[in-house]
Amino acid sequence: MHSLELRQEINEGLNVVENWNSANSFIFYGKGGEIATNRLEDQELAVLSLHLLQISLVYINTLMIQQVLSQPEWMKSMKQEDLRALSPLIWGHVNPYGTFKLDMDERLPIESVAA
Repeated sequence: MHSLELRQEINEGLNVVENWNSANSFIFYGKGGEIATNRLEDQELAVLSLHLLQISLVYINTLMIQQVLSQPEWMKSMKQEDLRALSPLIWGHVNPYGTFKLDMDERLPIESVAA
């Protein structure tokens, strides 16, 4: 543990894990964030649902970040440290309460990424 670089890398990894766990707590807020069943099938369904929600959140956030950074005025204002600190695992803009209407025939107003 004499290596400063190794300690910094370990700390950065721990920060990523803590951020991931915070996102899980935010998304999985019902019943205090605990799986309240002993049935293995229900536990598996809860965990898989949590993963699906988190992956969807990261995917949409990635598309939104790409859309913003595709604008030259935003990209010019970014420093290397800013780009390195970007993470799609953010949720401050999400309201976890209430009713959400899903229209599978309507696309989100996010530009498609050219393949």
